Amino acid sequence: MRVTEQRVKELAQLSKLQFEGDDLVKMQQDLEKILDMCEKLQEVDTNGVEPLIYLGNEHTNLRADSVSHDITKEEALKNAPKRDSDFFRVPKVIDGQE
Repeated sequence: MRVTEQRVKELAQLSKLQFEGDDLVKMQQDLEKILDMCEKLQEVDTNGVEPLIYLGNEHTNLRADSVSHDITKEEALKNAPKRDSDFFRVPKVIDGQE
């Protein structure tokens, strides 16, 4: 398939890219090669071939979604640099005035 210089410039503008001189010619050649390869893939007979959904036959084993308390409040707050009874104290990062 023939890719024109104008088409490369249009694609470059849409992609927010810039090609000048030799780079423009190289990109034009590369796009033609990509489109030729795609045309060649159209020639492959895929009748009776099911679409690929998964890359393997293995299934992902997930753990049960259950609530558990592995750490107590006291253990969580034990190494906190600043704390206030049951809470972590952190520096104020949002100013109330807008």
